[in-house]
Amino acid sequence: MEQRELGRTGRRIGVVGLGAWQLGADWGEVGEDEALATLHAAVDAGVTFVDTADVYGDGRSEQIVSQLIKDRPGLTVATKMGRRVAQEPSAYTLDNFRAWTDRSRANLGVDTLDLVQLHCPPTLVYATDRVFDDLDTLVQEGRIAAYGVSVETCDEALTAIARPGVATVQIILNAFRLKPLEKVLPAAAEAGVGIIARVPLASGLLSGKYDESTVFGADDHRTYNRHGEAFDVGETFSGVDFATGLEAVRRLAPLVPPGTTMAQFALRWIIDQPGVSVVIPGARNPAQARANAAAAAAEALPQSTLASVREIYDELIRPQVHQRW
Repeated sequence: MEQRELGRTGRRIGVVGLGAWQLGADWGEVGEDEALATLHAAVDAGVTFVDTADVYGDGRSEQIVSQLIKDRPGLTVATKMGRRVAQEPSAYTLDNFRAWTDRSRANLGVDTLDLVQLHCPPTLVYATDRVFDDLDTLVQEGRIAAYGVSVETCDEALTAIARPGVATVQIILNAFRLKPLEKVLPAAAEAGVGIIARVPLASGLLSGKYDESTVFGADDHRTYNRHGEAFDVGETFSGVDFATGLEAVRRLAPLVPPGTTMAQFALRWIIDQPGVSVVIPGARNPAQARANAAAAAAEALPQSTLASVREIYDELIRPQVHQRW
């Protein structure tokens, strides 16, 4: 698999990683055996980067990933912190950072965390010097090797990129979320900050597997957060109305090259964007993990296809999401 620099971490990783939210919670039940089989299948297919968080299943995802890294040394594991408490800027203190990272270190079974990201914190946090001084302290203490941020908006991303210690920015980027291409990716590339592209399939919409009759389980965020009831609605279907997303997928379908699935096409589109370090699709079973990894070997999309994706976005998606995120 193609390897890319992960921003200021000094690490090289495969361009397709694995997002491990679904192995913890919020996507329907995934058994531990299936979760581990999925992780091993991803690594067998060339994945070297796994992204998790302390809040995914309240630590379950981290604990499952810990079983992987015991057997498969040399992987890069990123986790996130800050969403297990009330979202107040006052919670972002050095004492809390130490407690949160100590818990993640225990869950993952490591002395030093490869990469810790603030998990979509309140906007004020990005402008608070003390927060980033405290993150530097965690590096000096050996609790973490590097830190980054996971953001909701392009403005938050740009503020974070300007911080000299920020190694990576994780942001929603997919064929339904093009705004980061305008300023965020160029700014990150100039600063040497890595871009981790999350929600690459728009919560599965860009897999092409859903239609108007699809019903998601009650414990699936695609049911309970469809209008932002539990957290930022941008995390669910990238903030796009479900019916609009289905129509956009139907228009994208003719652009998919022969022998490529809609999901692989969507991932390849992200890989082709200058400045992207890694894309982190989720997978609920080994077959999905292998299929996602295969997108790295697909041919780059022609400029005419990229232009067509932009046209579909401008007509259907931009009015819903562009100003907000």
